Amino acid sequence: MNTSKPKSIPYGMQDWKSVRLDNCYYVDKSRFIAEIEAANRYFFFIRPRRFGKSLLMNMLRQYYDVKMAPLFDRLFGDLWIGQHPTEEHNRYLVLYLNFAMVSGKLDSYEQSMNEYCLQEMQSFCRVYKELLPNGTLDGLNKQHSARGMLSYLSIMAREAGQQIYLFIDEYDHFTNDILSDPAIEQAYKQQTHGTGAFRQFFNVVKGGSDSAIKRAFITGVSPVTMDDLTSGFNIGMNYTSQREFNAMVGFTEEEVRQMLDYYRQYYTFNHTTDELIEIMKPWYDNYCFAEDCIDEPPLYNSDMVLYFLSRYIGRKGMLPKDMLDANISTDYNKLRMLIRKDRGFEHDASVIQHIVETGGITAELKSHFPSEQITDPDNFVSLLYYFGMLTIAGSSMEGIRFRIPNQVVREQMYGYLKQAYDEVDLSLEDRERRQLMLDMAKYGDWRPYFDYIAETLQRYSSNRDKQKGEYYVHGFTLAMTCLQNLYLPISEQDAGAKGRRGQEVSGGYADIYMQPRLEVYPELAHSYLLELKYLPSSATDAEVDAARQKAIAQLTRYGEGLDIAATKGHTELHRLILLWRGIELAVAEEL
Repeated sequence: MNTSKPKSIPYGMQDWKSVRLDNCYYVDKSRFIAEIEAANRYFFFIRPRRFGKSLLMNMLRQYYDVKMAPLFDRLFGDLWIGQHPTEEHNRYLVLYLNFAMVSGKLDSYEQSMNEYCLQEMQSFCRVYKELLPNGTLDGLNKQHSARGMLSYLSIMAREAGQQIYLFIDEYDHFTNDILSDPAIEQAYKQQTHGTGAFRQFFNVVKGGSDSAIKRAFITGVSPVTMDDLTSGFNIGMNYTSQREFNAMVGFTEEEVRQMLDYYRQYYTFNHTTDELIEIMKPWYDNYCFAEDCIDEPPLYNSDMVLYFLSRYIGRKGMLPKDMLDANISTDYNKLRMLIRKDRGFEHDASVIQHIVETGGITAELKSHFPSEQITDPDNFVSLLYYFGMLTIAGSSMEGIRFRIPNQVVREQMYGYLKQAYDEVDLSLEDRERRQLMLDMAKYGDWRPYFDYIAETLQRYSSNRDKQKGEYYVHGFTLAMTCLQNLYLPISEQDAGAKGRRGQEVSGGYADIYMQPRLEVYPELAHSYLLELKYLPSSATDAEVDAARQKAIAQLTRYGEGLDIAATKGHTELHRLILLWRGIELAVAEEL
């Protein structure tokens, strides 16, 4: 074991300067700087939360800031860009705005925005005092709006022969409130249309040929606000789905392997690199953001990899019991209200329920759409893609094939359904549900768990007529079966989908292999293969029996299609058929 001091794991860090000067591990993404320079000077880039956007932006700020020139070699010297520097490095006055720092609801948003921008621009004037005309700060303090402040700074910088690189992080921070609350839709439009303060601010960003704002890098999680701001998305180029920027944030598998190999020199590792990759892959991998990259290796969520590694090292080579970072859960909960735009939960054709049930959906990927059209099916699916809830899995003449990327996102999807069910009184008590699941895991006593699900549905069936459909029943069963940490639920489409061009996610939609997490819970004694079938309430006994026979054949084939022997370990494998006739669990048997 290497006895020298290892690099720190930069989990949760967004300050590039600290990452570099405090000897933290860094996956070199600096090669993308040259690609960004070659692109449109107004660069718009969307990625899901906690995917590395802020650290990327901070790196760009240090690279272009004229004040950081003395530290160039220490910050970049050993990186790709340090060996291949561009002519524009350290040539700009850098203005950074993070609109997540703007507080207040829409009725007070303009005032909060003005106050925040004044603070940041005052700091800008102090930092670059000797490079700006005398009295610039005094003149800034006489401006009354964020738009006026930005315009004024642009004029002052131009008079001094300086150029500004504007960075805007979380430009769409208030979109969540807007889309989740129809009552403030009009207030939102007042900010983003016509003479609204937010709209006018971005008009200054676009500027003109004589503007000192020569470059802008704008990022967020959705194109909705930008479309509303510009009535056509003309502020710059959206590079979100461009091939050359697919891997600009996130980790490739090779990058993850290199990181694991580095740290195993210093710490106790009880697993090989291959074993750790196989453990992490179903949880954190399988992101593709560009249609042209379908045939290339997928990406890992960088934040989740760093979370896993820090926990693994902290537990001295023991796997974390919770594979899901609590911070990720918090962020996804913030998005839950947006997901509620899904045409209303009461509809059987719910997009969310369809995705949970089938593992994917085909739609047209929209690069921009206004807020009032968010419930359009293609727009809503695109929104889920931008949030990282869906990833590109293939393409065909029908459109882009999207699927749930991994177990982290799947848990969020199931969690959304469970919360929606809870709010219409279709809930399972968490404590009781967990005890029933423990009985399944330890004793193989599976019937009470599914009887409980059936009883819950029956209890509330009288006033839930609209929800008596296949997606409803299967979605409820899947959500309740998979919201636990003892098993890794793998569906047939997960096992069959390779993410290749034009390839649909394979059929047999509802089959679930509850793969025991023996590496964390070695005392698990039972594992399960589930085949879920649904028939309408009018189905005859003969139709039920025919569906049962079909389920037997499919369940056998499904078992043969997975390498179950390698993952079930010492557990006893139970093959279960769960056949619903309406909301009645007509068949619940073990082969």
